[in-house]
Amino acid sequence: MRPMRLFCIKTILLCGAAGLVPLNPAMAQSEAGETADENVIIVTAQNRSQNVQDVPIAISVIGGNELKSAGVTDLLTLQRVAPVLQIVNDTVQTRVTVRGVGSNSNDEAQDQAIAINIDGEYINRPTVLNAALFDLDRVEVLRGPQGTLYGRNATGGAVNFITRKPGSALAANGSVSYGNFNHVLAEGGLTVPLGDIGGIRAVGIYSKRDGYNFHPNVNLRSGDDNTWGGRVSLRLEPAAGLKINAAVERVEQDLRVPAQAFFNFNAPGNSPGAGCAANPGFVEIAPAVPGTQCIPVNTTNLARVNRSVYDAPTTGVGNNTQNSTAARGSIAYDFGGATLTYIGGYRETDRGSAVPLSPGYRFNTYIDTIKTNSHEVRLNGESDLLVWQAGGFYFNEKLEVERGLYRSPPPPFLLGANGGYVNYFQRSVSSRSWALFGQTDVKLSDKVTLVGGLRYTDDKRTARYRDYGGAIANPTNPLFNTGSVRPANPGTPLRNLSLGSNADKLTWLAGINYKPDPDTLIYGKVSTGFKAGGFDSVGQYAPETNTAYEAGLKKSFGETAQHTFNLAGFYYDYRDLQVGVLLDTTKGSQIFNAGKAVIWGVEAEARIALSDNDTFSATVNYLNAEYKQLLTAIPVFCVAGTGCRPGGGNGELTVGNLETSPGVITQPDLAGNTPPMTPTWTITLGYDKVIPLGTAGSLTASVFSTFKSSYFGDVFNYRDSRQTAFTQTDLSLTWTPENKRWNLQGFVRNIENSRPLTYAGFTVAGPDDIYNWQFSPPRTYGVRLSFDF
Repeated sequence: MRPMRLFCIKTILLCGAAGLVPLNPAMAQSEAGETADENVIIVTAQNRSQNVQDVPIAISVIGGNELKSAGVTDLLTLQRVAPVLQIVNDTVQTRVTVRGVGSNSNDEAQDQAIAINIDGEYINRPTVLNAALFDLDRVEVLRGPQGTLYGRNATGGAVNFITRKPGSALAANGSVSYGNFNHVLAEGGLTVPLGDIGGIRAVGIYSKRDGYNFHPNVNLRSGDDNTWGGRVSLRLEPAAGLKINAAVERVEQDLRVPAQAFFNFNAPGNSPGAGCAANPGFVEIAPAVPGTQCIPVNTTNLARVNRSVYDAPTTGVGNNTQNSTAARGSIAYDFGGATLTYIGGYRETDRGSAVPLSPGYRFNTYIDTIKTNSHEVRLNGESDLLVWQAGGFYFNEKLEVERGLYRSPPPPFLLGANGGYVNYFQRSVSSRSWALFGQTDVKLSDKVTLVGGLRYTDDKRTARYRDYGGAIANPTNPLFNTGSVRPANPGTPLRNLSLGSNADKLTWLAGINYKPDPDTLIYGKVSTGFKAGGFDSVGQYAPETNTAYEAGLKKSFGETAQHTFNLAGFYYDYRDLQVGVLLDTTKGSQIFNAGKAVIWGVEAEARIALSDNDTFSATVNYLNAEYKQLLTAIPVFCVAGTGCRPGGGNGELTVGNLETSPGVITQPDLAGNTPPMTPTWTITLGYDKVIPLGTAGSLTASVFSTFKSSYFGDVFNYRDSRQTAFTQTDLSLTWTPENKRWNLQGFVRNIENSRPLTYAGFTVAGPDDIYNWQFSPPRTYGVRLSFDF
């Protein structure tokens, strides 16, 4: 099948590449592919086409041209042009944080706190979020709870990817780039009109790159890219008022998993020792409990890590193969006074992986099949006094997972001569969610509009968990002990659990918009968000909620509204946060509902056209986030004594004692800590300079720089999870000939070669006590040739 697959993708690429949309970087296109007026960005954040300056939401819009120029092909690289996103990259798991709101668990029954949609198709799993992104018209990043229109799991916001739709004329677009790390990136697209009723578009992407990380102990690199994808989309308008869009997409990835850097506290000389004093930075968390329990509050091991060159685990570098097929579409009919729209999506993702974990583990995933389908029916209408919409939503997800944590020899306990599995899991999870929603804008006058919305959501989740192993080998199946193949018979489950959870929630929005003139919007609103509850192998956890207060100003200036200034302030009251902590390697992560957090901030952004050829942009985001109550368990290094779990030794978990009175045990409260991945300051500066060259065309010089202040990678806020402040600056120089049919660009991304943390955590697993880290990409540079015919 591989030769045929390569032939198909090469054919698509030769036909053209999904390249430059001939727009100003801030511009976007309508869903039908028609360019908006100059200086006007059209978005569909509220399920209808609007000028972004008229939408009472703090929103970042990145056009297709800007995405391609920045080399955005996935969520992780989207941060280059949308710094308000904080992306967690935990080996093969991707999670998103916005304004301090995100998820920190990869559990099968755990949902994301940011709603991710591709043309209305809802995507939820951390692994599926790695899907390749290509041939995009624009990306809309909505900040703040979007519970009314986007529903569950939008407590922190939503990210909408809108793909490019077929136009009405024959067109071919393309780009091919080559850069360091031997990175070859090619995208191609061909649009063929279908008479007067629509068009069809075929697009493809191919990306191959060496890994960013080198591991001298195994003489290999990790974190490479080997991705290809293709999409065929159809746009039809066969009758007046009827619009049909449909797409089928296939993406395949075969990657070498990024190996995490680590520090092994059990290696000679690294132990905290008696009284937690041998390794500076450790403190004893429970002095009134027998034994010695140490935590690495102020250790300084991260400062000694070379973020590009470090040893891999003794299990080497792993692999991750993921294939995803999606079909999605929409049908809309305009009755005159109202429009009825159906949006549906189906996706099936199959994954297999061998993920090395420090110091000598490998997480083998033999089955990871995710099938999702989502459906929305919506009726929109507008009159002189009202703009309204009402609808229903249904989502269904089925997961089948089989994986195990293999420990390589020499083990500190009896796992067999070749090692063996510390645990082995089988998970079957079914999730179902339906909702009814409505939102209305009531025009009290030409200047004042009241906004109200309601959404009722009903969630149900069931599962069967089968847990095997538990620090023993399987003597009946030698292959089971090598960790190299899927065990035919893992034995009798230690636990065979039937689990379930149900929850329903009414979320709402109330706001007021004031437009003193056509170029000014002042808004205020109160909204609520809801993230579904669930269960782990220990028990159920409750939904989390967010009540958000926000006010903002959006202002356009100039004769053609070429200048904009936006300002927003917000306050979040966040309750029952879901926080994951690894309690027991035979059970997996446990989710705690962690009390309350308060998050508030101010965001300002400006775009100034200094001249016809000079554009300046800037954003300043201030964020203050703090847990007011976070009762949880804490991973500890047990040095000695009966206070440790049965058998003593290192690497167990206990409930600490924060009192001075012996025998008085209280659950640790991390109140005062900041949520992970929440820099206090995020500042960006951008400048574009067009230099006319007469009949030779033009040169465009662009610079974009991001500053982020320090943040922590985990809820414990240990020093070794702290990323210090950093900047990342991108430069590009693009030559475009007079006919504007093609261009040549040279680029440098992340000139400073900063590799900030995308993951950090102190991990306690069986006999091991490890600090793990993962980092963002280093400096990259290259050339890109694009055409548009």
